[in-house]
Amino acid sequence: MNEVLPDLLDHGLVVVFCGTAASEVSARVGAYYANPSNGFWRALHAIGMTPRLFRPRQFRDLLDLKIGLSDLAKCASGADRRLGPGDFDRRRFHTRLCRYQPQIVAFTSKAAWRVWRGLRARDSVAYGWQTGALGATRFYVLPSPSGAARGYWDLRPWRALAAEYQRRLGTT
Repeated sequence: MNEVLPDLLDHGLVVVFCGTAASEVSARVGAYYANPSNGFWRALHAIGMTPRLFRPRQFRDLLDLKIGLSDLAKCASGADRRLGPGDFDRRRFHTRLCRYQPQIVAFTSKAAWRVWRGLRARDSVAYGWQTGALGATRFYVLPSPSGAARGYWDLRPWRALAAEYQRRLGTT
């Protein structure tokens, strides 16, 4: 099967942002977080992780900042409610993390974290650092930047992640 969006992974990454799946807009455009209602790119710039506001098609430029991108459903796209358990490939993501060993994986929603951990929708998840690690990779959960989740938006966990990112880069 063809991947909707390619992973943006490499060795030496500080943070990999991981969502559930590409939106229909992102799949059509061929770029991460391409829906204009999605606040991902604005958030990255607002918290200082990017020196300028990136456009979605510039997602590959994140590697220069030691930032990667991935999602758990590589061969499906659309809203989470339209995806089934078979659309997510946790084993593939696990293999990729073991291969590239980023310092942090930041899940861009509680739903993505639940999928990764095999949790139920009703299982409670807090924003921020999660218990457990995969080798040296630690896990962090962020409020979703999706326009559909605007009611849950909070930039504070994003800012805390940015501070840790800057610390690990040695720029603070």
